[in-house]
Amino acid sequence: MDTKTAIIKLGDSLIREKGYNAFSFSDISKKLSIKNASVHYHFPTKTALGLAIIQEHHNRLDQLKTKMENKAPIEKLNAFLSIYTVAESEHKICIIGSLATDFYTVETEIQNKVKILADNILNWVMEILQDGKDKKVFLFNISTRTKALMIITNMLAAVQLTRLTNKQDFKEIKENIIHDLTQTC
Repeated sequence: MDTKTAIIKLGDSLIREKGYNAFSFSDISKKLSIKNASVHYHFPTKTALGLAIIQEHHNRLDQLKTKMENKAPIEKLNAFLSIYTVAESEHKICIIGSLATDFYTVETEIQNKVKILADNILNWVMEILQDGKDKKVFLFNISTRTKALMIITNMLAAVQLTRLTNKQDFKEIKENIIHDLTQTC
């Protein structure tokens, strides 16, 4: 892995473990055993690094959406939920959850990119739900947007809350999301 990629990967981990405001370039340089100047060479500012990390998440989301494009709605939903399963297993929170916490303290460019990423996630979950509803795989009686928001917020909260509660809680929340959508079909 090249230095730039290693910086992005470590910066992503630090944001998702500690928060955007809780790490510095010094933390990165120490953990990677490089000089601060090396971090600044690739990312002149913390904002530039934050934007690169958010872009990496955009890219991963686009790759996942492409991979799941021709799959059944339940498979797509499980793929979406797997994002949170991986985060929980790594003792991290998702990038949206972490940056939403620091939202009012980060630069406007980061706020705008986080909003775009959140909108992309919301739109994808809405598409999954609508496709499932149209195919009578999912049943729900509220707006697709509201249901998508409920699923996303449940998963955001589940990853964070199960840091404090029983790890089984995460699995139960995830399973109940699927059960609630499919139980009466």
